[in-house]
Amino acid sequence: MTVATKETLGFQAEVKQLLQLMIHSLYSNKEIFLRELISNASDAADKLRFEGIAHPDWYGDDPELKIKVEFDKASKTVTISDNGIGMSREEVINNLGTIARSGTKEFFAKLSGDQQKDAALIGQFGVGFYSGFIVADRITVETRRAGLPPSDGVRWESDGSGVFTIETIDRPQRGTSITLHLREGEDDFLNSYKLKSIIRKYSDHISLPIQMRKEEWDEDKKEQVIRDEFEGINQSSALWARNKTEITEDQYNEFYKHLSHDYENPLCYSLNRVEGRSEFTQLLYVPARAPFDLWDRNKRGGIKLYVKRIFIMDDAEKLMPMYLRFVTGVIDSADLPLNVSREILQESRDIKVIRESSTKRVLSMLEELASSEDEGKKEKYRTFWTQFGQVLKEGVGEDQANQERIFKLLRFASTHTDSSEQTVSLAEYVSRMKEGQDKIYYVTGESFNAAKNSPHLEIFRKKGVEVLLLSDRVDEWMLSFITEFDGKQLASIAKGDLDLGSLSDEKEKKEHEETEKQFKDLVDRMKKVLENKAKDVRVTFRLTDSPACLIADENELSGNLLRMLKAAGQNAPDMKPILEINPEHPLLSKLKDDDQKFDEWTNLLFDQALLAEGGQLNDPAGFVKRMNHLLLN
Repeated sequence: MTVATKETLGFQAEVKQLLQLMIHSLYSNKEIFLRELISNASDAADKLRFEGIAHPDWYGDDPELKIKVEFDKASKTVTISDNGIGMSREEVINNLGTIARSGTKEFFAKLSGDQQKDAALIGQFGVGFYSGFIVADRITVETRRAGLPPSDGVRWESDGSGVFTIETIDRPQRGTSITLHLREGEDDFLNSYKLKSIIRKYSDHISLPIQMRKEEWDEDKKEQVIRDEFEGINQSSALWARNKTEITEDQYNEFYKHLSHDYENPLCYSLNRVEGRSEFTQLLYVPARAPFDLWDRNKRGGIKLYVKRIFIMDDAEKLMPMYLRFVTGVIDSADLPLNVSREILQESRDIKVIRESSTKRVLSMLEELASSEDEGKKEKYRTFWTQFGQVLKEGVGEDQANQERIFKLLRFASTHTDSSEQTVSLAEYVSRMKEGQDKIYYVTGESFNAAKNSPHLEIFRKKGVEVLLLSDRVDEWMLSFITEFDGKQLASIAKGDLDLGSLSDEKEKKEHEETEKQFKDLVDRMKKVLENKAKDVRVTFRLTDSPACLIADENELSGNLLRMLKAAGQNAPDMKPILEINPEHPLLSKLKDDDQKFDEWTNLLFDQALLAEGGQLNDPAGFVKRMNHLLLN
């Protein structure tokens, strides 16, 4: 017989904050608590299936895994029980008293008071257990881990006020029972019909039985009577194992919410069975909203791996490339061993086949949305690109095998669109290229406005030539892997000599040559003044309004990329830019005619050009002093 030793412990600070949000402001749809707790019970059963492969004796005389939901009107309680893996005392403290996961600070920074948004984050962060406090003013958990003796049972209890009690108890059965002591006004959940309808709505896809006690009409008592016999409420078969014709869209959507803890329906999904040398089933979803930790590249992916419908592991990152880390789903293999480990995943030929097939399946889903004439699907792809476009761009460099397919999925802002929204595909750009244009022109900037207002665009606007405006941080890296599309070279308008090909006629070329000769002496003088700042000075014909601009040599890093590297603490090479001057600008006439202030005007032009492209001055005070002097004299 176990001697109960009761201990009172405090919640981790983040849990206290979470409980306050739960109790006072989250979840406009209260019934979701039942989905979260059933989902946790299902995970516990999956873990026992996996660990039970090595420890079959853990099942004892209770081999049939199931979840039970019960209520008691007299005590005003709802209890969710499972006979899954259970928890030890240490696991109870870690799982129910702390948030043992990195990114906690970022998680709370995202909580905004928007109930729906906050509800999604709670689920994504894996703390759905605390959702019970939405309807309960006290929660009691009794549990015993499989493999431990009955004397190692644990009781945990809290009213959500900041502390919890924990004590050792005798518990004959393995698994976990969670009892919710309902708040005043929550009696709606003490109703068989209500609970069954919630289970069928949110948890019908759970692949093990969810049971409730039978309720029948008693003719003698003239009322509904609850029997000791249990009945199944859900279909209790793996959704991905069913025939496609038997699965409704609502069931697909609810299964996605179970996997991802998202509150929104997915953007699209695909159920596919692959047969051949490798046999496996894929059920893959693309979310409609980016998770809060999308940019954590150390975060494992959202794919659950099963072998012959037995759960093996969460977040099987080897099943999906990093740039598709937003994909959620299930892959069930008929070929992998049940004792598969992450090390085996690294080297398995079957895993390579599954990964390649799954990648192509996701790209096919996106291609269907992107190329559709249906306005609804078009809008879905716009939503996808807004949420995940920057991540997909990573695939240009990471997935050589599918690079061409990814090129066609890319979207950009351009000088032909009215907003920063990235809607222009490379194919669309090529389709409206000017006659004689042989390049796809682009400009990069630290922001959309910086790219949109770049002085390098002036000649292109004058000639009506479209230029792609790239301002995502990943763009500079991506451009090192994409040099051409549909036989057309991608060309930065801020690097190298301006080459408009046949867009410039012979008359213009001759005029340019004459102008360069006329300004040779001026250019040579400016080179001497700027020998420590500029690699070269030359006349440009890419400007129509601005007096000067900076460009990088053809094979050098752009100014924007150099600034990004320095901001990230990287050792950026020390490269001097080239200053190009506009011979038709009035300031150049001023420069020509003012020998006394020639050096000041020259430095001013360089500094203005640096500021115009988003650069930082080495000597801001000197710039202000110089400009004030020129304005006053």
